[in-house]
Amino acid sequence: MEQSTRRGFLLNSGTLAGLTLAGPRDLFAQELTPTPACHDGDEPTVRQTEGPFFKPTSPERSDLRQPGAKARPVELSGLVLTRHCQPVARALVDLWHADENGDYDNSGFRYRGHQFSDANGVYRFRTIVPALYVGRTRHYHVKVQASGGRVLTTQLYFPDEPGNRRDGLFRRELVMRVAHAAPPSALARGPGTATLRVSDGLAGRFDFVLDMR
Repeated sequence: MEQSTRRGFLLNSGTLAGLTLAGPRDLFAQELTPTPACHDGDEPTVRQTEGPFFKPTSPERSDLRQPGAKARPVELSGLVLTRHCQPVARALVDLWHADENGDYDNSGFRYRGHQFSDANGVYRFRTIVPALYVGRTRHYHVKVQASGGRVLTTQLYFPDEPGNRRDGLFRRELVMRVAHAAPPSALARGPGTATLRVSDGLAGRFDFVLDMR
C-alpha cells in the first residue's frame, strides 16, 4: 500500500474539513492539489524580501476587493503548517499587493489586510489579480506568523507568467496552484484535493510551512 504523507492523510480523512471553502450555491467549484507538498520534517517555505511597500497595522479582513475594480477576482486559500505538516491555528497571515494599475496604496490600506488561520490552519482571502509594475512579475506579498513564532516574509507568484523568466526574485517554489472557475460537472475528484469556490475569476492555493515543529 502506498504510504501517504501526513497532510494527505489529514485531507483524505476529513480532519481538515475546514479547507472546503463553501460559498453561495451559484458559485463554481475548482479542486486544487496541495502546493508545495509537505512531508514530515519538510523544509520551511522559502523566505523573500518584503520590498519597499509593506505597511504595519493593516485591517483584519479577508475580502480585499474594492468597489468598481475591473481586475479579475481571485480567491486565494490554503493551509498554514508546521514542518511536521501539522496545521497551525490562529496564525497571522498578512497580504498586500499592487492594484489593477500596478500601484501600491502607501497612504491607506487598499489591497492590504490580515486574518488569522482557523482551528484547522486554513486561511482565505478574496482579492484581485494585481497588475504589473516596472521590473517585477505579477506577485503577492505575504507575512505569516504563528503565535509567539518567527515571522515568515515571502512572495507568491502566478504560473506561466512571461515576467517570471525575467524577474530576479522569482522562485519556482513559491508559485501558486491557480485554476479557472469551472462548472462542478467538469471537476475530477481525487485524494489530496481541496475544494475552493469562486464566482468569476481564479482560484489560487498555497500552503505555508513555518519553521516550527
